[in-house]
Amino acid sequence: MSDTRTVNSVQARKSLLKAFKVQRPLFLWGPPGIGKSELVEGITNELNGLMIDLRLGQMEPTDIRGIPYYNKDKGVMDWAPPVELPDEETASQYPIVVLFLDELNSAPPSVQSAAYQLILNRRIGKYHLPKNVVMVAAGNRESDKGVTYRMPTPLANRFLHQEMKVDFASYQDWAVKNKIHKDVVGYLSFAKQDLYDFDAKSASRAFATPRTWTFVSQLLDDDDGDNDTLTNLIAGTIGEGLAVKFMAHRKVSSKMPNPADVLSGKVKDLNVKEVSAMYSLVISMCYELKDAVEKKVEDKKFHEMADNFLGFMMKNFETELTVMGARIALTTYDLPFLPTKLKNFDEFHSKYGKYILQASA
Repeated sequence: MSDTRTVNSVQARKSLLKAFKVQRPLFLWGPPGIGKSELVEGITNELNGLMIDLRLGQMEPTDIRGIPYYNKDKGVMDWAPPVELPDEETASQYPIVVLFLDELNSAPPSVQSAAYQLILNRRIGKYHLPKNVVMVAAGNRESDKGVTYRMPTPLANRFLHQEMKVDFASYQDWAVKNKIHKDVVGYLSFAKQDLYDFDAKSASRAFATPRTWTFVSQLLDDDDGDNDTLTNLIAGTIGEGLAVKFMAHRKVSSKMPNPADVLSGKVKDLNVKEVSAMYSLVISMCYELKDAVEKKVEDKKFHEMADNFLGFMMKNFETELTVMGARIALTTYDLPFLPTKLKNFDEFHSKYGKYILQASA
């Protein structure tokens, strides 16, 4: 798919929304684990819609076409549509229904042929797709060494095509919005190159992708103190080498002050100078501030926390890390920082304002 435009997840999101609006099927290409399915699901949820996920690589043609049966009342052969496809009653309950044709190019030609009828005519036999149904397909590239079948030209020509790439800035915004574990976001903010290390030529079963880092986050959220088991599972998720590096980062991060103590003003100086651990601390403080807003903490207390946040970063962090923290708080989370209620705001804005604008552009 070298002739397909490559886009990051933010650009892919805009393309999907536009394709939905004009009701044109869009095909998302990309290597495994970069978040194609999650992107479609996220947009569907934002639109209060229903996503119907059809894994075509695991289906038979009749799963899409339906099957014939003898209609005793009419004395003729009739056609039963598949239950996975939305009927008018179901579709009418949502503003939009997204029919997600996942693994389309992993489906054998007979299944692709059945899907072609649905994509081309929005109907199969007597069944018609409701008007508010839009279609999205996704699949890996042939170069990813997965099970793929070359799509027939007429079928490919029915889609708008976009190839997704891994982009750390887009991932970081998504990760903090979805409260991915602070140590995962902190480590990857420091070691951006470790977000994705898939190599189609490698025989490794475990490798890092945005999806597998989400698995790591889930393991950390359920950490019961059994460090050996945790390390083994993380190694089985992102690979042995990265697991060792990540767990070393986590060990240092555990020595960082409690973010609540920083935001309350109890801790003003940072004694641990390990840079990667500082990233985790910044993420932790942003999460604490976000939680304070969601819990509707009293305004005066919130601005005291925000003021301590700015003051602590100015005193203890280099520019890059300080700007990252401010960007997440002010842009990604859109936290209600009122300059008139922040003692450190003027100094902070004077030092870092232009950098924050550049980072948020």
